Amino acid sequence: MPSPLFTQPPWPAIQAQIASSLKTHFSLEKITSTGGGCINATYHIQGNGQHYFVKLNKAHYLPMFEAEAAGLIEIKNTGTLRAPEPQCWGQADGSAWLVMEYLDLTGPGKSCGEALGLGLANMHRTFSSHYGWTRDNTIGTTLQKNDVSSDWIDFWRQQRLGYQLQLASANGHTGKLQKRGEQLLLRLEGFFTNTPIRASLLHGDLWGGNYAFDSSGQPVIFDPAVYYGDREADLAMTELFGGFPSSFYASYQNAYPLDTGYRTRKTLYNLYHILNHLNLFGGGYLHQAEQMLDRLLAEVK
Repeated sequence: MPSPLFTQPPWPAIQAQIASSLKTHFSLEKITSTGGGCINATYHIQGNGQHYFVKLNKAHYLPMFEAEAAGLIEIKNTGTLRAPEPQCWGQADGSAWLVMEYLDLTGPGKSCGEALGLGLANMHRTFSSHYGWTRDNTIGTTLQKNDVSSDWIDFWRQQRLGYQLQLASANGHTGKLQKRGEQLLLRLEGFFTNTPIRASLLHGDLWGGNYAFDSSGQPVIFDPAVYYGDREADLAMTELFGGFPSSFYASYQNAYPLDTGYRTRKTLYNLYHILNHLNLFGGGYLHQAEQMLDRLLAEVK
């Protein structure tokens, strides 16, 4: 994992790029660390009555920020859910950054879950003729391949589960995991009998830490790993770590009902994220991945 710690962020270069890219006078007056997570350092910066949110990392992570900016724009262009608007991005002095609109986020109100469910359902009605996306991006810091495909099962086999299993093997996770994984890859068709899959715009990394609400109660989603695929993959991840209210699910289901096969396929989709956590954070996720593989294989004898 990259270190989010920086001895001296390149604030003069960031200040200059904000002024140049946005064609505005900007002079840094206040810098407040917002803590960030295990990937990036994050800051709220202010100057001349303007506020921005900044992500910082090492210079070679600039493509990660470029892909994130493109994903935020893809979401914003749907007009369905609010996402922070990317302002500019670049690198200097060994650091890369992404400057975004600063949003004052608060806790959810009574009807916020309903608004999030409806907004996501509407976003999922943004369709493509193919699965994948125009560029690769990252899931965490792992490369997420998005080569365009006309076959969803093949896409999930090769660019999602297969790719993560290859990484796991390279990381020393062989044996049962790989044997069961190979068996599952050969049987994926069994999960999609008479189930046509439309290529919907997905957030791609929709866990409880990647949404919030603005001061008016409008839902906001951020930190995307977008691509076009089965909308069930987004819904599945919302259930993986919790953090979404029952009103969210009721609202989504009312607006865009799910197929009954989702209850089984959600494990198939969440296996991708558990394998990614195994590859990012180590063996603590191995047993969970093996259990999920056993459960899935029992569904398709």
